[in-house]
Amino acid sequence: MSRSPSPDFLAFAMFAALFLVVFTPAAWSQASDENAWHAPTPLPDRVILGITPDPSTTMSVNWRTSTNVTGSKAEIAEAEDGPDFPKNARKLNATSQALKTDINEALFHTARFTGLKPDTLYTYRVGDGKNWSEWNQFRTAAAGRDPLTFIYVGDAQNNLYSMWSRVIRVAYSTAPDTRFILHAGDLINRRERDADWGEWFYGAGWINSKVPIVAVPGNHEYGRGPTGDREVSTHWRPQFALPENGPSGLEETCYYSDIQGLRVIGLNSNTMHKEQAEWLETVLANNPNPWTVITFHHPVFSASRGRDNKELRELWKPIFDKYKVDMVLTGHDHTYGRSNLVSGNNVRAESGTVYVVSVSGPKMYGLEKQDWMERGAARTQLYQVIRIDGNKLSYESRTARGILYDAFELVKEQGKASRLVNKVPNTPMRGNPDSQE
Repeated sequence: MSRSPSPDFLAFAMFAALFLVVFTPAAWSQASDENAWHAPTPLPDRVILGITPDPSTTMSVNWRTSTNVTGSKAEIAEAEDGPDFPKNARKLNATSQALKTDINEALFHTARFTGLKPDTLYTYRVGDGKNWSEWNQFRTAAAGRDPLTFIYVGDAQNNLYSMWSRVIRVAYSTAPDTRFILHAGDLINRRERDADWGEWFYGAGWINSKVPIVAVPGNHEYGRGPTGDREVSTHWRPQFALPENGPSGLEETCYYSDIQGLRVIGLNSNTMHKEQAEWLETVLANNPNPWTVITFHHPVFSASRGRDNKELRELWKPIFDKYKVDMVLTGHDHTYGRSNLVSGNNVRAESGTVYVVSVSGPKMYGLEKQDWMERGAARTQLYQVIRIDGNKLSYESRTARGILYDAFELVKEQGKASRLVNKVPNTPMRGNPDSQE
């Protein structure tokens, strides 16, 4: 015989349902209770890996806690199939720095793992010795040339929790073997709003603790500092651990990393353009890798009307041409545009560089279809998966649903210029609404 629920049970069930509605991050966000949602605690959060100059033997990790923790530590061990790996964990101390934001004050911690074995799965955790994160895993890069996959996304920027999260998550689902995720600037909208940064970290979630990032700042990470000069967000360096092998004054915003036959270079298109041009000449002239990809925020070829970056193009593009850079990956225009091979003034060259502008967040501008574009898109959230295997680079741009929108291959033939093979799917271009584009 069935029994009716007791009044106490019904009361508890109603309380539990109310708790789930009221005390979820979504409800907090809707109620604008930023202090509650984004408050740091003694338990590590915002755990994120950063690319290093040599990710085959080193890795960096950052995390955040409240200011009442004493000490910061990390432990790392080679991953095993069973639960006994912690007894073999290596312990190391981390560095910490305080950051007072618009809604809270927190400690940001950095640990650098060195002496790692190439192409090896490691397990690590971070904390203060009492309050620990979960054990996370990452794989070091292989030594020397080896097949490589990475993900590239343009501006995330807006509605990070509600609308960008689906894109970065489906991107990882498409390419779980990715060695790094490249962010081409404007990760957030308001550079000093901790709530924006909190939503960005929430959107990617544990992916950040498993796959290192390559990130460059966009104009939304920049603003006027106390002296009146334009400065990068005070969040940037405390919360990311990126290479410091760029020009003085641009630490962790201009740098390079060598990974499995690819030199990936991040430039800062917000400032010090001439200094970076001189630095870039040296970095490209002494590049032992067969493949070169460069990322920065403001595009060499714009995909939206009235957003041309002529000065930047005239300063940096001749260097790309001179050293036969394979790809340049950018953001900023909130549309999609992809070229064929471009060299000098020839946008349909037999050899040269492929230029891409892309957007992963929901903020959209109108598309201006131009001669340099092979493929364009308006009002479309996209992510890109790039695979390099020997003498072939394969590029795919996919929509937020994972549908293939654009594709090509670059093939390097000994003694010849790279050859581009378009593999654009037989689907209409997503042009501006109510237009013929």
